[in-house]
Amino acid sequence: MTSCQVTFEVRGSSAAGEVFAICGSCSALGNWNPQAAVVLQPEDIPSQKTWKATVELPRGVPVQYRYFKGYFLEPKTIDGPCEVIVHTWETHLQPRSITPLENGITVDDGEFGICNGIKTVDSGWLTCQTEIRLRLHYSEKPPVLISKKKFKTSRFRVKLTLEGLEKDDDEEGQEKTSPTVPQKMANTVEFSLISNDDYKCRHSQPDCGYALQPDRWIEYTIQTMEPDNLELIFDFFEEDLGEKVVQDDVLPGHVGSACLLSSTIAELGKSAGILTLAIMSRNPRKTIGKVRVDYIIIKPIQGYTCDMQASYAKYWKPRTTLDVGHRGAGNSTTTAKLAKVQENTIASLRSAASHGAAYVEFDVHLSKDHVPIVYHDLTCCMAMKKKLDTEPLELFEIAVKELTFDQLQLLKLAHVTALKVKDHNASFKEEENSAFEMQPFPSLQRVLESVSKDVGFNIEIKWISQQRDGQWDGNLSTYFDMNLFLDIILKTVLMNAGERRIVFSSFHADICTMIRHKQNKYPVLFLTQGESKLYPELMDLRSRTTPIAINFAQFENLLGINVHSEDLLRNPAFITRAISKGLVIFSWGDDANDPDNRRKLKEYGVHGLIYDRIYDSNPEQPNIFQVEQLERLKKELPELKSCVCPPVSHFKSIAPCKCHLSYLEENAVDNLKSVQMQKD
Repeated sequence: MTSCQVTFEVRGSSAAGEVFAICGSCSALGNWNPQAAVVLQPEDIPSQKTWKATVELPRGVPVQYRYFKGYFLEPKTIDGPCEVIVHTWETHLQPRSITPLENGITVDDGEFGICNGIKTVDSGWLTCQTEIRLRLHYSEKPPVLISKKKFKTSRFRVKLTLEGLEKDDDEEGQEKTSPTVPQKMANTVEFSLISNDDYKCRHSQPDCGYALQPDRWIEYTIQTMEPDNLELIFDFFEEDLGEKVVQDDVLPGHVGSACLLSSTIAELGKSAGILTLAIMSRNPRKTIGKVRVDYIIIKPIQGYTCDMQASYAKYWKPRTTLDVGHRGAGNSTTTAKLAKVQENTIASLRSAASHGAAYVEFDVHLSKDHVPIVYHDLTCCMAMKKKLDTEPLELFEIAVKELTFDQLQLLKLAHVTALKVKDHNASFKEEENSAFEMQPFPSLQRVLESVSKDVGFNIEIKWISQQRDGQWDGNLSTYFDMNLFLDIILKTVLMNAGERRIVFSSFHADICTMIRHKQNKYPVLFLTQGESKLYPELMDLRSRTTPIAINFAQFENLLGINVHSEDLLRNPAFITRAISKGLVIFSWGDDANDPDNRRKLKEYGVHGLIYDRIYDSNPEQPNIFQVEQLERLKKELPELKSCVCPPVSHFKSIAPCKCHLSYLEENAVDNLKSVQMQKD
């Protein structure tokens, strides 16, 4: 095959050491792998910097591509490849494209991020760097305690300083080289404030830092290639409670300092935790108090490399409100009107899908042997073996994480509500040899393989949460390592989801943060109960109200939020506020089971409604995605244009299309894969 020389050029500004690169669908452009991307060379012109690269492409073959900017770092080994950190990349639904037909052409793509007049870029994900998050907040108790009487009523401001390692002469000289020469990554710090009213992100801070306030979450984000070799200094300043907090105030008195070595966190070997540091006065040098520092460590997914072919992390196509099947066909354990099919089983998910659910929502966590399984609660009930048939069953509660996947498949299990029932035998109604689709604890992989790809999955990632009264979900105060836990689940989805629509969600804010930063393909919704009379308040400040959930979602660049229907029906303005901030908003909760409430929420403009027993409201029918798919097919296939059969006929063998086109799903849909590209 003959080739053509093609010169690509794009315009854009970059930070020191940052370069532009191009990544695309052919080997010359890295086959969508940013580590194999082509670095563009800078050319200074009076108006704006232009970046260019000339590449050999196969003649007459369509090629898709995207630009990104970031760092190409020194390889870890002498002969190894550069490590690439993606800061910002183009995420248009349809990438840029070219079919080269002649040699020596130049493609001027204009400004970085703008394609067909629309700017669509997103922040990068963790490829090889580690992200350290340090947080100070009042979720459980004041983060700073000074024992001196003088400061008992004081309010404090905190400033964080990242002490970098000393550079040798070679490193200092390297900073003056061309930006396209591989660099060492400079440690970066971002300072963030989140509250009910707003959120702020800065790359600098006032001379005396930010004030600690009961309604404010302060977060420091550090990205580094050396996570166990940093020194972080917290400086504490006192200021009178009567003084107005203004950034340019004269510096209040310095109270003391605390030092955190990142190696301390590394030695603990945990992805998340709380450290207590001593606050030392400067003169004389002695301990005067302590500070509680909440931390999480976010690492790249181990054993999987994200590519640049597609991203839906911030994409949502405007539509009417989507129906989402709660736990499939509905709650079968704890709500007033139970679903007919056991929740979170393949049968339940299929039932909702066959009744027009655009998405099905279900819960995922891990078995003891690290198999992702679908089940709602963190605990379940087991029955003790009876010596005599006349003896009543004795039940005991056990954490799901203490049972292997095989044990979960074999044991007779009941929901924890069975502990409150006198007749425990009634809790074990299921047949021992029931069909696999009725079995609880299906693996996530089997669910991905067994449910029609036309229905989207809203995958709620379960994690232990602490209530404000100190009680933990399932009485579990310890759980899996968060990075390991998420890597296993995310890899299962990324490797098996195919073209299925996926939305992740979680009640745990840090889980949402990690999902967003570990992968670049699927969107995330932050689940919140808001202010509720039905559920106990959670310890995490970010989970307590819908306004702070909105600001948290913006801060983490999530797709949106998923709010308890009770809070939205009481405060419809929250819906308007979220949408005005560019967020997608779903709603969940028993109130959404009422048709009148669903009508109200739809009128208010929610994007998705999660509710039980979708079969009570909808007959068997295709979902909105299948109907849209059929309309596209009618435009592509002339023989379908005259078809007047109901849409369900094209997707259900029990009511085949009279035009003899019931093979549609297997054959014709495949012909449009290249057109569709999951663009919904």
